[in-house]
Amino acid sequence: QVQLVEFGVGLVQPGGSLRLSCEVSGSYFSINTMGWYRQAPGKQRELVTSITSSGSTNYADSVKGRFTISRGNAKNTIYLQMNSLKPEDTAVYYCNADITGWGKLRGMEYWGTGTLVTVSS
Repeated sequence: QVQLVEFGVGLVQPGGSLRLSCEVSGSYFSINTMGWYRQAPGKQRELVTSITSSGSTNYADSVKGRFTISRGNAKNTIYLQMNSLKPEDTAVYYCNADITGWGKLRGMEYWGTGTLVTVSS
């Protein structure tokens, strides 16, 4: 069974930094695109950033220049380095992955359970 487990939770002051990580466990053929979404109170879930299996990245305009997504050497882990955090970055952050199972032609979407990031003084 494929699972996504997120690490990193916290309360940080505005201007501070925080690093999240997400690890994929279980049996699968390949991990395709992985990324981070977030959902603030009263708002819809939105894409923060994503990274493809080849390393191409995509960022929401609101986090460009402040957040960096990267992939571990084992390719089953991604990291989200968040710098210059703002109160509006407060949200539950969800890890997302498109994973192709053994014998399958298409990937399926998997989600982590989410981790709360609070930016407040």
